[in-house]
Amino acid sequence: MPLVNFRPAPGINKEVTDYTGQGKWTDGDNVRFFQGSAQKIKGWEKFIPTSLIGASRDQHSWVGLDGTRYIAVGTDRKLYVIEEGIAYDVTPLRRTQARTNPFTTNGTASVVVTDAGHGCQEGSFVTFDSFSAVDGLDMNQEFEVTSVVNTAAYVLTHLNNASGSTAAGGGTGNMKYQINPGPEFSVAAFGWGTDVWNVSTYGTPRSTSNVTLQARQWSLDNFGEDLIATALNGGTFKWDTSAGVSTRCTAVTNAPTASRLSLVSTPDRHLLIMGTEKTIGTTTSQDDLLIRFSSQEDIETYQPTAENTAGSLRIADGSRIVAAERSRGQILVWTDTSLHSMQFIGPPFTFGLRQLGQNCGIIGQHAGLDLNGVAYWMSQDSFFLFDGSVKKLPCTVEQFVFDNINITASENAFVGHNGEYNEIMWFYARTGSDQINAVVAYNYMEQTWWIGSLNRTTWNDREVFDNPIATEYKASTTANNEVILGLTDGASQLFLHETGNNADGQAMTAFVKSGAVQIGEGNDFALVSKLIPDIQDQEGVLNAKLEFKNYPNNSTSVIKTASFEETTQFVSLRGRGREFTVNLVSNTTGTAWRVGTQRFDIQPDGKR
Repeated sequence: MPLVNFRPAPGINKEVTDYTGQGKWTDGDNVRFFQGSAQKIKGWEKFIPTSLIGASRDQHSWVGLDGTRYIAVGTDRKLYVIEEGIAYDVTPLRRTQARTNPFTTNGTASVVVTDAGHGCQEGSFVTFDSFSAVDGLDMNQEFEVTSVVNTAAYVLTHLNNASGSTAAGGGTGNMKYQINPGPEFSVAAFGWGTDVWNVSTYGTPRSTSNVTLQARQWSLDNFGEDLIATALNGGTFKWDTSAGVSTRCTAVTNAPTASRLSLVSTPDRHLLIMGTEKTIGTTTSQDDLLIRFSSQEDIETYQPTAENTAGSLRIADGSRIVAAERSRGQILVWTDTSLHSMQFIGPPFTFGLRQLGQNCGIIGQHAGLDLNGVAYWMSQDSFFLFDGSVKKLPCTVEQFVFDNINITASENAFVGHNGEYNEIMWFYARTGSDQINAVVAYNYMEQTWWIGSLNRTTWNDREVFDNPIATEYKASTTANNEVILGLTDGASQLFLHETGNNADGQAMTAFVKSGAVQIGEGNDFALVSKLIPDIQDQEGVLNAKLEFKNYPNNSTSVIKTASFEETTQFVSLRGRGREFTVNLVSNTTGTAWRVGTQRFDIQPDGKR
């Protein structure tokens, strides 16, 4: 008999059964589809050798006026600027205080610090200088706060035990408090006031919740060469590039102190601060739908006058502004339920606002992007695009993604663009995980989808740097970028992607599985005796696992395995049944492959 060609259509289709998935790929991991073929994704390696404190929630790269390349990384605990491969802590300070004899020791590594109105929480960071040693302990270092006693005292953990017990020691020095960290991940809030009106009885704490305590997010952008950083529901800060990496971010003068996000408009250069305060400086007046914009070319002026272009707008649809992106001739602003366009129209109103769509909200602050005037985003239950009108994006893995997504943690979803392969990738948390542990990717040129377990909390495409740069969060790893006493676990590692074939020197498991290939008609069976591989750019060993069945719901099946290298001409199999699926797998270091058209020698094998 003639050989039978085997070449499923490109893309993963999780909306079908194995049997109805004939001619399709139905599952995979670390395998993309490019120019019609399935291929193992490229590898990654560390971008810098050290890891950063906390879970990275935004990443931004730019080039200074002198040609220096920078990356800013905002985590739930810190804000960093990376200059030429070295990460510097530029987290803003919220309070600097001189104190005399604030330290109390008790012969252990625990040190109580007395400072009325310190404003710390567990996990806050404080740096001391100019103090004298207390019972052999050098306190002129940076610490993470171990616990809070009350509003006037907190506890630190030193590396060593104190040589004695001293009350109120250390002489006179300075305390420098960084802005408090935010939640590591989003969690459901329980207790009083966490459900809709008239549920259960008055005064009873709820065991279910419709309220989410949001993880710390950052929005990072440039005003000229300077970095603008806004913490979710916090302040807006500027890092002066010309002042160098030894300086920290400082609060933007006169800017609101509680906002959801910020963005610099182009080419008119206004700083847009969204979900912000009705009364600047009063955090309790924060309105999640209010947009304030600075005067043109002046990020320190927000009170509108006849002589400037500062002002404000308020979105009417939705409960909160979630995300914003620059697009062609406009700023796209998403709420939790809708999409809006903000356009520069000049004096006297400066900006105009119009609604573009309803029931198309975005799932998280970093879940949408714009490519050449076309926006793509992940909603609560679908993928959307805007190319002049809002459209639902057809998706062959939609049910798989949204039936298995952790809704509480979904606000941490992050979208990345990989221009080399025409891919938009959404990284998200599946059910059972508080942290990102999955990816769903869309090839917008070929309109195909793939899925995987690549866990990246942020992603930057190759623009400033030659390769994409992404971050992975490891909750049980202690960061090693700087020395901080009492530091708890939780670290982000930056990786350079699309380089080599391995996962930071380790083997990367990659597979792609097909739907059923029908080989028997009626009661007839068939015998598959030979596989002739057709693999392009193969390095290392590729394994094929063929699962033969008599019926789609057979509880028993026969599995035949084969391994082939670049020089393998054919593989003998001898598998018998009415249908079979093909699973191509590699799991050793250095492997690479791109699937062409495989061929099978299939012969009739009589009736059952």
